[in-house]
Amino acid sequence: MKHVDLPKFPTRHGYMSERTQQNYIAVSSENGLMPKDAHRIAELVSLTASSDTTKPIQFWQLYSVLGQDPIVGIVERFYTRVFEQEDWFKSVFERVGGINHHINTQASMWIDVMGGGPYYHGAEYRLSFHHHHNALQLMNEKGAELWSKLMLETLEASGDLMTDDPRVRISINTFLAYFMGKYADEFAFENRSYFGETNGPFKRKINLMRLSAAQIEALSEDELGEALSDRGVDLSQYANKAAKVNKALML
Repeated sequence: MKHVDLPKFPTRHGYMSERTQQNYIAVSSENGLMPKDAHRIAELVSLTASSDTTKPIQFWQLYSVLGQDPIVGIVERFYTRVFEQEDWFKSVFERVGGINHHINTQASMWIDVMGGGPYYHGAEYRLSFHHHHNALQLMNEKGAELWSKLMLETLEASGDLMTDDPRVRISINTFLAYFMGKYADEFAFENRSYFGETNGPFKRKINLMRLSAAQIEALSEDELGEALSDRGVDLSQYANKAAKVNKALML
């Protein structure tokens, strides 16, 4: 499968999606997973996933592939597990509300961040308030470990909700890993969570024929090498960046 017709579901920004997208891109740029100008790359900031299945789905594009029902379904299966746990864990959730309350609020947050529109009223303030005032007892290594274990079990049992596009699971893993890392920093606990494979470094398709000399020279050597390889150039003849730049300018 190399091509799918997308979007399957209409998308729009919510109360959290755009800011979360910007923060994730900033962190990923610092870590070398995205280029420094990622916020200006249309396919990255779009809420619609690429139809080319060789390209990753960013988690703010998940709604364009899944729509509402699968997202709610995953969250529902997760909280079914939560409410089967020992009191030290589930009582924190029970103090806030019943299982349907948590399904509704968590699914609203996921849908909002994943490109489904304005569902999670209160946005970051509401999420922060919940963690600092309602769930503080679990915002530590012990709580995060069990939460992550239950979520991993849920994901492993929910392949039927993720379509046959393998990028979906990887994107959900990326979404969860990002937020868990964020909470670990905020609440100063060691992040041992693992949900599976996450999105690797973003590689953009570079059309050298459309770039000016200055733009070509501004590319990294790796980017130049990939762009030249895409055009069938034997890189063994060009040992350094200057040689690659010269070759690119001759095309």
